[in-house]
Amino acid sequence: MAVLTVSGEPGCPVEEVARRVAQELDFEIFDESAVLRMVEEHSGPDPAPDKAWAHLLNSILARLATQHNLVASMPGAEFLLRQYPDTMRTAVVAPQSYRAGMIMLDRGLERPEANSVLKEADRGQRDVRRRRFGRATAPPHLFDLTLNAAGMESDSMAAVIAAAAGIRGLAGLGRMPASVEAGIQFQARLQLARYRLRPPAQVGIERKVFYHPSEEIFANLLDFYRIAWEYEPRSFPLEWDETGAVLEAFTPDFYLPEFDLYVELTTMKQALVTKKNRKVRRLRRIYPEVNIQVFYQKDFQNLIFKYGLTDRTMQL
Repeated sequence: MAVLTVSGEPGCPVEEVARRVAQELDFEIFDESAVLRMVEEHSGPDPAPDKAWAHLLNSILARLATQHNLVASMPGAEFLLRQYPDTMRTAVVAPQSYRAGMIMLDRGLERPEANSVLKEADRGQRDVRRRRFGRATAPPHLFDLTLNAAGMESDSMAAVIAAAAGIRGLAGLGRMPASVEAGIQFQARLQLARYRLRPPAQVGIERKVFYHPSEEIFANLLDFYRIAWEYEPRSFPLEWDETGAVLEAFTPDFYLPEFDLYVELTTMKQALVTKKNRKVRRLRRIYPEVNIQVFYQKDFQNLIFKYGLTDRTMQL
């Protein structure tokens, strides 16, 4: 199966572009959070040495590519699966002034502070690449495609990447041949043995399990309109005992990072709605900086009618 890598410079919408490419092509996303989770799972009780990362990630990606078409997005992704022909590498770059401007908008900083943050982020990314992949920067010829974020929106960049993948014939590939995967795993095993690590026997992409059907419908609506979302990413403590132990907490259903907004769906009976409203009020009082929107049953029904959420839409 195909592996598309999307990496780039701090201050560029790398994660958003990768997510939209995955949606455009119906590929699975393998991002930095998934990388950290899998490396932690398969490196044992001690953290994996930096020099083992590339070999461990090659093993994980090869195993996943026997099951899914992938969009891999993390610093240094362009160094992975170098010998696998069905890989396309994209860099998302932009001028320093543009990247600092995006940090100003995202973090509410003045230009000097944003420049300082960007300088530190650039230094940190170079350090990660050097420690894990042996090179602080990637040469231009390593990429099949380089896009300038200063001149294109994320949707347009995703469309270009998807079109290039189509031209390369990567969108309709079958699973990675067993012989190719075996060769990658053999090389990974040789290298990981130096660090007393073994390639993972089994890996898989996490699937979201929704508590209520309305949550799955809402998630499909967000996907359809290409809005990034996270499901129950954080719990907010609301009440503590005298020792500081949490007695009550509230976990909103969704977080929309592009809008810095939490969303809670409430399609239940009125008695339970009243209890949930009380939690939302307490959350707003204790965490005034948190933006949260509650959708009640009538609001949710209006969404269904307004956007025509039929069975067909739920499959998108």
